[in-house]
Amino acid sequence: MNILRVRCRSAEEFRSYYDAGHPEGGIFCPTTKDLPPEAEVVVEIVCNALPNRVFIRGTVVSWRPALPRLRVRAGAVVKFAAGEAAKRDFVLETLDGQRKPTPRRRHTRIPIGLPVKLRLTGGPDPVDADLREISTNGALVSAPMTPELGTEVVMDLVPPGGVAPMAISGRVIYHAGPGQIGIRFVFREGGGSRRLRELVRRFKSA
Repeated sequence: MNILRVRCRSAEEFRSYYDAGHPEGGIFCPTTKDLPPEAEVVVEIVCNALPNRVFIRGTVVSWRPALPRLRVRAGAVVKFAAGEAAKRDFVLETLDGQRKPTPRRRHTRIPIGLPVKLRLTGGPDPVDADLREISTNGALVSAPMTPELGTEVVMDLVPPGGVAPMAISGRVIYHAGPGQIGIRFVFREGGGSRRLRELVRRFKSA
């Protein structure tokens, strides 16, 4: 997974990178890596005015080499994925002062798109779901069910490079829209936290 970082010190500097010419929004990412058009990437936005770094999935539109004499930086233009509109709006509205500052999140979430199985603890058969984001503390899952807040669930996923599924226990702590479930992981044994850290590390390097 190619992660392209956009670091800015102010909202004005961010707007110099942002590309409103795409329906879903886009951004120029300084990078010397020659990326082909349509390559899938993740843009990591780091800005002093944001409470946390934000990861947004997208695809490369074009890449250009550096032109030192003209003071042109190497980089790629990335258009955001259609399903990332909520994150795009969060960044734009926060930097424009339309949203109140939110508390800083302790654990950075990694955006991914991975089929998983989700089931209620002690409940019926699991359902097919999509793991949208994950950190060592929790996850955002898209599923055809919306359990009540506080419901205990189990998510089964196959780690990168793995074969056997890994079961992760958690509790529903918020709803982020229809079928969007925020889960906080619950560690029932001493090695659970260590296993989650290793899992997130593998997703970063996948």
